[in-house]
Amino acid sequence: MGEALQHDVVHPCIICGQSKEHGIMIISEFICEDCETEMVRTDVGDVKYPFFIHQMKQIFYKENA
Repeated sequence: MGEALQHDVVHPCIICGQSKEHGIMIISEFICEDCETEMVRTDVGDVKYPFFIHQMKQIFYKENA
């Protein structure tokens, strides 16, 4: 019996914009593993924190929705 080939789906990350295979889906948006790891490790006082919050808001607030 032959094995079925599995093709990983590539999604654009809502945080970094790069297309990657591995990560998480939140509602209908994708966050790559690298960004997920960086966000979890980012302190609220870090200069990157507001950027991550801004990008995450895109998941919940769609223009013309």
